[in-house]
Amino acid sequence: EMSEMSERSKQNVAHGLAWSYYVGYLKIVLPRVKTSMEEFCRASPNLLACRKTWKLHILVPLSCDVCDDLEKADSNIQYVTDLTETTLARAGTRKRVYKHSLYAIRDEENQLWHCAVEYATPLQSLYAMSQDECAAFSREERLEQAKLFYRTLEEILKGSKECADAYRLIAYEEPEETETHFLSREIVWHLQQEHREEIAVLEDNHPHTPSTALDSADLNLQISVSDLPQPLRTDGF
Repeated sequence: EMSEMSERSKQNVAHGLAWSYYVGYLKIVLPRVKTSMEEFCRASPNLLACRKTWKLHILVPLSCDVCDDLEKADSNIQYVTDLTETTLARAGTRKRVYKHSLYAIRDEENQLWHCAVEYATPLQSLYAMSQDECAAFSREERLEQAKLFYRTLEEILKGSKECADAYRLIAYEEPEETETHFLSREIVWHLQQEHREEIAVLEDNHPHTPSTALDSADLNLQISVSDLPQPLRTDGF
């Protein structure tokens, strides 16, 4: 009965997507990210001088609007190359390839910042569900599920020793009015924070908590500590 109630209210969708994303993808690729970065830096030492950026930057747009081509999403984002790929046998597929792309992000002062960045692909499923009559998934439900996905994924990754310091989640709400370079500014902001964190570590200081970034505290979602997610809160976001 509880399972049927959960199915009807769609409370388990984002929870399942987050766990599937972690177990089926992030837990596989994140432990190998720094090795790929090290290999790349041996050939191009100047592009990734800040070790704090040696991680996978995961974009989480709460609109679930995922663009397959980052260069088309923002002209200040330019593809550079692919990092060393990982090849594994997976679920019957021999030599399944996992790889990440490195991008150059141009800021407002025309400076280039380099990082590996990609969207959280399960958001495409949430978006598709909101467009499919069979799923009966409203835009409001999609937004709440996107926030729940982010909070659940954040909690999972925080508890993962294998993935520690190998990722950065970048959750954001797109502005109502179109801004040509909103995405590049969002990514650059996080890269700047990572540079400051590295400087703080070198100076043996603790970095300050960002005051303008969209983080889990801003999302005001109640995440269940049990196997079944609890009803979402919508009063604070």
